[in-house]
Amino acid sequence: MNASVLPPAKLTLGPVLFNWKPEAWRDFMFRIADEAPVDTVHLGEVVCSKRAPFFDKYIPEVAERLAAGGKEVVLSTLALVMTERERDGVRDLTADSGGFMVEANDIAAAAALNGRPHVVGPFVNVYNEGTLAYLAGMGAVRVSMPAELPAATIAILAAQNLVEIEVQAFGRIPLAISARCYHARSRNLHKDGCQYVCAEDPDGMPVDTMDGKPFLTVNGTQTMSYHYLALLAELAELRRVGVNRFRLWPHHCDMVAVARSFREVLDGTLSPDAASTRLADLAPDAEFANGYIHGREGHRLVEDDLAIL
Repeated sequence: MNASVLPPAKLTLGPVLFNWKPEAWRDFMFRIADEAPVDTVHLGEVVCSKRAPFFDKYIPEVAERLAAGGKEVVLSTLALVMTERERDGVRDLTADSGGFMVEANDIAAAAALNGRPHVVGPFVNVYNEGTLAYLAGMGAVRVSMPAELPAATIAILAAQNLVEIEVQAFGRIPLAISARCYHARSRNLHKDGCQYVCAEDPDGMPVDTMDGKPFLTVNGTQTMSYHYLALLAELAELRRVGVNRFRLWPHHCDMVAVARSFREVLDGTLSPDAASTRLADLAPDAEFANGYIHGREGHRLVEDDLAIL
């Protein structure tokens, strides 16, 4: 596709996956609303419903501030629904979202939204054209791809022209979610009496292998990558095959500056190499990876072969 006819690239800020202090979360979102060059911001608890009551009271004013800043607001559902209370919460949100788009993060939420425009999140496994067509038929207008998909598969799905395709481009990758809380277990606590210890690790708790090498990250009931995904050199080629939206996962670094770096690369005013150097300064403790998009192991950083198709 000729670059001159590509639609404008868009940036999405995903929901905060970690258990931040509610006031810190609110202030973070206020700054995103006022300063970040992102098009869409997701709000809502995706990982653990026990956290939601601490943040829910701030969502209306945050959503209003985001809308005033020109951002599209999307409300995200839980990725794993296990109790009647959680089921009722998803049902209520999908029934009345206050006029906001809803992101379905499990297939039951997508079913509840059937016939209405909605987003399908990266926690729903979309690996082939049949699944994509099925979800589009239910009303999905945007689908965020699972991070493990290689670029060749993403290109095939984008070529269907059924929905807007979004690719995760920055941050620790959500890999799995469980009924058990690993964070609580690490402190010899039961999930029901977890004391919200996940808040002690605002970017997740790294997990090492038996020989002391960093391996994964624990975030409450969620397993994430240890490495931070960083797709800067790959943006242009992904755009060429039909991807025009990229998701950034919030972390405890300057996410406004992170978003600006991605925006400038997409706009052609900053080179991927310069942006990568800036990203390393913004998140000095992060180790970056891009293996999945190259069809390699997810933890690898591929620099010598930037051709992804």
